[in-house]
Parts: sequence; structure tokens; C-alpha cells
Amino acid sequence: MMKTYNGSCHCGAVRFEADIDLSQGSLRCNCSFCLKIRCWAVMVKPEAFRLLAGEAEMNVYQFGAKNEHHYFCKHCGVRPYGIGNSPRYGVFYGVNVASLDGVSDEVLANAPITYVDGRADNWISPPAETRYL
Repeated sequence: MMKTYNGSCHCGAVRFEADIDLSQGSLRCNCSFCLKIRCWAVMVKPEAFRLLAGEAEMNVYQFGAKNEHHYFCKHCGVRPYGIGNSPRYGVFYGVNVASLDGVSDEVLANAPITYVDGRADNWISPPAETRYL
């Protein structure tokens, strides 16, 4: 079910809201960046994401093909979301599920996860091993 979630960085300088249906799934990726930050993302259409505060409190990180902008709070370092552009999905917001405020353990435990092999640039199939993700 679609629901409006509030989210933030750890210190609260960055706040947003997003319309998300967690029952529709989330992503875990094994690329070098996602692996290091332990990213657990849900894809959101641009019109379903609203930054409420903190635009000036963020820095952006890009690497590789620079198709994605990884925004993080310059105070606490938390990455609440990123913005990507892919041939398959178009422009999307990758909201960090862990940055959503007030989500019950049960809802998080029941959110389906799709594993993708970003390390091999394979966004359709999961990697051979996913237990560490």
C-alpha cells in the first residue's frame, strides 16, 4: 500500500517525505559504493519525493559513469537518498530505507528485497552470493 513516509539524516538537518509502497520491493546491490555504505534502497519516482529541509546541508558524491548523484549530509555523513538515471527506469530517487523515520520492524522485515549484481553491471540478475548484502 502506498504511504507517505518521512525521512531524515541522523542529525535531522536533511528531511524529506516520499510516497512509497514498501510491499513492492527494495534493492540491495553489491557494487563497490552500495557495499561500503550498506545501502538498502527503494526506487521512487521524482514526483513522489519532496525535500523538506537541508538542501544546503548536503554534499554530493559521484563515481564511475556519474549517472547517479549520491547526496549525503555534510554534518552527520548519512546518505538519505540519491538521484539516478538509467535506461531501464529513467530518472529515479533511490531512497535509503534506513533513513525512513518511524517505520516498524515488522514493515521493514516484510519489505521484499531484490538483489542486483552492480559489481558486474548486471542490473537484472542477482549475484551468486547475497547473504552478505
